Amino acid sequence: MTETNRRIEIIDAVRGFAVVMMVAHHALFNAVAFLGAPRWVFSNPVFDILQPFFVGLFVLVSGISSRFSKGNIERGAICIVFAVLVTYVTVRMDMPIYFGILHKLGFFMIFYGLTRKFWDKIEPKAAPILYITLILSSIAARIFFSPTSDNLVIRDILSVLGWRQTGFSGFDYQPILPGIFIFLFGTWAGRYIREEKFPKWFYEAKFPIFPAIGRKALMIYLLHQPVLFSLTMLFAYLLSL
Repeated sequence: MTETNRRIEIIDAVRGFAVVMMVAHHALFNAVAFLGAPRWVFSNPVFDILQPFFVGLFVLVSGISSRFSKGNIERGAICIVFAVLVTYVTVRMDMPIYFGILHKLGFFMIFYGLTRKFWDKIEPKAAPILYITLILSSIAARIFFSPTSDNLVIRDILSVLGWRQTGFSGFDYQPILPGIFIFLFGTWAGRYIREEKFPKWFYEAKFPIFPAIGRKALMIYLLHQPVLFSLTMLFAYLLSL
């Protein structure tokens, strides 16, 4: 059995595409929040469908990449450190992100690093069926059930899981469900990708721009909102002249 640890451009390209969509989404939010653009610019049927799609892509690719790493706990811890930094900065900006994409991915990496042996024991042919079932079940659970609690700790846990409670404020809300199962589905796919069982074109395909963006995803995530916010404030000032 041959395995590969080389970078696969299509994976970086998909990650890069997801990053571009995320930046565009946040730019539209800024236009509505600070420039007086109509709300439909940010919240409309197109982006309401695309937003969970590109977040799902981001999570899926992260799961695939975790198959190529033996240090997922360390990677997750680094991600959490940056996530805490994001929370600190955004709280001071009065745009708090308490559980965003970095918090979520960091948690997933650590969770997978700690439980990898368990998931590896699942029959490979049964794994995708199990994960897809869990994805759909968790989506249905979020739609049809609304658990609440008077206990503040439990309320925060429910919010992080996916049942956002009254009083749990914050931007870029990224709950654990159904993302954890999308991530695990990615780890299953990543096993076959690493073993070079995908078609040859998958490993040889070339793409412009997006792979380079995908390789800088963390840096772009950390810097894009401060840059967007600064540009938005500059544009607002110019409009007021």
